[in-house]
Amino acid sequence: MAKLILNHLSKDFGTGRAAVSALSLDVREGGFLALLGPSGCGKTTVLRMIAGFEQPTDGSIHLGERLLADAEKQLPPERRNMAMVFQSYALWPHMNVADNVGYPLKVRGISGERYREKVHEALSTVRLADYASRRPADLSGGQRQRVALARCLVTSPDVVLLDEPLANLDRHLKKEMEETFREFHQRSGATMVYVTHDQSEAMALATDVAVMSEGRLLQVAAPAEIYARPEGRLVGSLIGQGAILSLPGPADTKSRSFDWPALRAIMVADGAAATSVDVLVRPEDVVADGDGIVCRVESVLYEGERYALRLVLPDGQTLRAYSRDAVRSGETFSVAIRSAWRL
Repeated sequence: MAKLILNHLSKDFGTGRAAVSALSLDVREGGFLALLGPSGCGKTTVLRMIAGFEQPTDGSIHLGERLLADAEKQLPPERRNMAMVFQSYALWPHMNVADNVGYPLKVRGISGERYREKVHEALSTVRLADYASRRPADLSGGQRQRVALARCLVTSPDVVLLDEPLANLDRHLKKEMEETFREFHQRSGATMVYVTHDQSEAMALATDVAVMSEGRLLQVAAPAEIYARPEGRLVGSLIGQGAILSLPGPADTKSRSFDWPALRAIMVADGAAATSVDVLVRPEDVVADGDGIVCRVESVLYEGERYALRLVLPDGQTLRAYSRDAVRSGETFSVAIRSAWRL
């Protein structure tokens, strides 16, 4: 295996705006990268260029020292030693599970005992060895997705590409399949690139998250890093729940992390400041405090284990917060903000 390198990758379909623009990204060997962003941001186009289904308009794709594609030439998909899992599973209904999984081996001319061993090993990895003789129509959505994973695993690919594979599953099955994906990544050791618009999936599965918007790469970081220290207002709004407050303060300050004493001093200061800064506040950092800032409860949503609150600050800006106790809309609620991050 080798590092997957995207070098100033661009794709223009001639619509007047590039689908992907000058995207540079290194996917570490054996890593699990999530391409995260809203619909239409270009993440699936990136995946299709990696797979070989689309040719870059500019830039290049390398796997280690090997050039996979640039604007002049590209290696066909079947010569890239990659596997892809689609949102629709893409299973052949007339074949049983074992034949679906083993089909890539037949294409490569592998048969006999070696064929049977590899199919059994792949099915065992996704806990479907007992389902080898069943047809896809007899399986649940989660089981079909595991068959698609086994089909990827059977050829020992260098890179596995996943195009929103959990989009069609309900919440319970998603959680189950997230665990399957984690196991699959650990056992296969393959580099994985996972396209999703669901930030919870990206955070739960990936070793690295790449946030995209309008064809451009905004930030790449580990999930915990990108959650705690997002770069820019757009990443801050895309990742996690939270509120972005515009507060008075010098934009060139070296510190980007604020504690409650620093925030309180800013928020209760009199007079208008010459400059303002955007500060991201996560709801888990907003806590009830009788000596804090008095807010008005605008809305309350019961989520089972807690209440999600939308609070209005004295200056009209809004905060998100959680409470274990019931709170009514229209009530006052005093809070302190334990920490915040300047965008």
